[in-house]
Amino acid sequence: MGLFSFFSKEKKESLDKGLEKTKEGFFSRIARAVAGKSTVDADVLDNLEEVLISGDVGVETTLRIIKRIEARVAKDKFVGTGELNKILKEEIAILLTENNSTDQKDFVIPEGKKPYVIMVVGVNGVGKTTTIGKLANAFKKKGFNVLLGAADTFRAAAVDQLTIWSDRVGVQIVSQGMGADPASVAFDTLSSGLSKGSDVIIIDTAGRLHNKINLMNELGKIKKVMQKVIPDAPHEVLLVLDASTGQNAIEQCKQFTAATDVTALALTKLDGTAKGGVVIGISDTFKIPVRYIGVGEKMDDLQVFNRVEFVDSLFKEE
Repeated sequence: MGLFSFFSKEKKESLDKGLEKTKEGFFSRIARAVAGKSTVDADVLDNLEEVLISGDVGVETTLRIIKRIEARVAKDKFVGTGELNKILKEEIAILLTENNSTDQKDFVIPEGKKPYVIMVVGVNGVGKTTTIGKLANAFKKKGFNVLLGAADTFRAAAVDQLTIWSDRVGVQIVSQGMGADPASVAFDTLSSGLSKGSDVIIIDTAGRLHNKINLMNELGKIKKVMQKVIPDAPHEVLLVLDASTGQNAIEQCKQFTAATDVTALALTKLDGTAKGGVVIGISDTFKIPVRYIGVGEKMDDLQVFNRVEFVDSLFKEE
């Protein structure tokens, strides 16, 4: 199994199943794009361009992929439509390789970063709280001591939901309830994590896109207060996006990357959508590593994103 042996058979099956809807939509549209054609000509490329854009890969990323395929067709002179899937798979894999220089191999924390502080951002409804719960569970299963901070104090439900997840996973939480100062919650969480010897601290934040300036100020204040306790915190700013919203996820990514220094992405709800192509578009557009993907509702259905396995599942022939 080599380099990617950490990917268990169960995880691979879960990924295959999670990408079923995207794969079905993708391949049925590609089949229509090449219908009646024996070679990859201008018409096929035009149709493929339409397939990729309608699959939420995004216009700029689609044009980049088409340009690469055009270059291969020109070089090889004759490319049959039967080879199109193989070429497309290779070019998407190369694109993802260029945009994610390193794959995270598992739920691990860097050497010398303890506690490792993750600040989670994203709008309400994208699966942010669920992702935090599943992330806490994954780290705990690896033997890490995890602490949650309920700094999304704008909604009472957010604090309650995170508390339910902390109970379900069996990790501690720091909470001051609805209406509390988010920065104060973050400060107390990091202070508590230091005193308790936590390995991983995950801070939830408010999921409002009220306006960019207010969002920037709020997230900036939380980060500044964290740094009073741990100077280089947060070590990761994780933006959670709902893959099923397609192009809207790209718009949210624009908003949040303008408001704060996002260092990693988590894409949720891939199992419930045919818009999994958005993973490719977001990765290419923002050059931010896709760290995690949600491929189901079970506790273990949050996976570390692996570009090779992702492309393999997307193009896997039955």
